[in-house]
Amino acid sequence: MTSPPPLPGIAIEPIVRSALLEDLGKAGDLTSDAIIPFDCKATFAFRARQSGVVAGLDLVAYAFMLVDPSIDINFGRLDGSRIAAGETIARVSGPARGMLAAERTALNFLCHLSGIATATAEIVEAVRGQKARIVCTRKTTPGLRALEKYAVRAGGGANHRFGLDDAVLIKDKHIAIAGDIRTAIERARAAVGPMVKVEVEVDTLDQLEIALGAGVDAVLLDNMSVKQLTRAVAMVDGRATTEASGRITPATAPAIAATGVDLISIGWLTHSAPILDIGMDLPIEACIQKHLN
Repeated sequence: MTSPPPLPGIAIEPIVRSALLEDLGKAGDLTSDAIIPFDCKATFAFRARQSGVVAGLDLVAYAFMLVDPSIDINFGRLDGSRIAAGETIARVSGPARGMLAAERTALNFLCHLSGIATATAEIVEAVRGQKARIVCTRKTTPGLRALEKYAVRAGGGANHRFGLDDAVLIKDKHIAIAGDIRTAIERARAAVGPMVKVEVEVDTLDQLEIALGAGVDAVLLDNMSVKQLTRAVAMVDGRATTEASGRITPATAPAIAATGVDLISIGWLTHSAPILDIGMDLPIEACIQKHLN
């Protein structure tokens, strides 16, 4: 698995800064500042407590850099790497106070994004050998969409639209208000530019036939059975991108992929994937006090 292109620092820094401010508040780390001498230095290791796929290392780097630029971090792995339980992902060295102040923010990002990457990789592996690509949705944590979609890519998946301004996705509520599928599609085509793709959600094969007749770019086949999906793919016959959706799991994904759909979209990858347990272990080198004459 290859590492995905990194997120630009201009996108990462404000998110990490906000998370640090939330944790440190106005007074900073009262516990560490009270107990640990200001000149105490140490080395810590980030170690995986579960096997999985790592994602979010750039955010770890920013967390430490923003708290104390003198902290040195050495990564042993890259985002997108598979890691085993007990494996060391990174080592950080420098002022102990600063490292402890940044620890929880760094781990919150790293564990969450690695959990998403790990869950994505499991689904990707489950459909290996089929053409279907695993994609995420807009069901993301507010403010963290770019990060969570990045984690999906780190796990070998791909991104659906990033927001409402990326593409047209006509869903059941749009159709109900427009009156019918064809009217909704015609209005969308008339309103958006020629480079904007139009997708429509369908629940039945009859709806699919109407959507294809209206010339959509993609069809979202929502909560269809494997039998229905097989028939739907045959009906489309390459005229549009086919996307399967609806409570898809690693157990059900292989049969869905075998129907020949192009995409399998899964909301829980970003909104409910469990974290990957990673810890910043106790110092692996003794705390070295600076001795003053």
